[in-house]
Amino acid sequence: LGPRWKESPQPFSCSIEDPTKQTKFKGIKTYISYRVTPSHTGRPVYRRYKHFDWLYNRLLHKFTVISVPHLPEKQATGRFEEDFIEKRKRRLILWMNHMTSHPVLSQYEGFEHFLMCADDKQWKLGKRRAEKDEMVGAHFMLTLQIPNEHQDLQDVEERIDTFKSFAKKMDDSVMQLTHVASELVRKHLGGFRKEFQRLGNSFQSISQAFMLDPPHSSDTLNNA
Repeated sequence: LGPRWKESPQPFSCSIEDPTKQTKFKGIKTYISYRVTPSHTGRPVYRRYKHFDWLYNRLLHKFTVISVPHLPEKQATGRFEEDFIEKRKRRLILWMNHMTSHPVLSQYEGFEHFLMCADDKQWKLGKRRAEKDEMVGAHFMLTLQIPNEHQDLQDVEERIDTFKSFAKKMDDSVMQLTHVASELVRKHLGGFRKEFQRLGNSFQSISQAFMLDPPHSSDTLNNA
């Protein structure tokens, strides 16, 4: 195995539950809050989407060498519809599962603050502290501890070149896949949609033909 992040000494998980509609400023502002409960404390805190968004941007700013998955997208309308709320909750759970399982991101001080701080005043203090963090971007590398063992320079350079080739190929391939998938979605929303409707009508016609069979021996197939 090549270089990899050291495993977290205290792995944990985190649940996101009970999305609830809340108001502030005497009903002028409305939002959805989520009950967030880390397993290693068992104490719930309540977070809005804007808190998740703040954490996400802190992670991007600090860990430029780590891939941080996107949050579910913002939406201007329909934010309080039940289907949208449930879908966003499921996506936030997937995002949180990645965060808690990552050996570096899960130990970030700003992430711990997000999971544990229940006091508004302390939240603002911790938020400012995270935003003033100087060990961000390339400076994050200064916080890493390198192995004490002697490293063969030629071997290190070969590994770096191999990883560089892999990273470029992976980036190009993902971009290509994204483009092809986007085109496929566009086609399915357009012309393909009508074609699938025609195909469905054809199968429905066959089903109606089976229904004309006197013994109705094809009921199981029709109801499949």
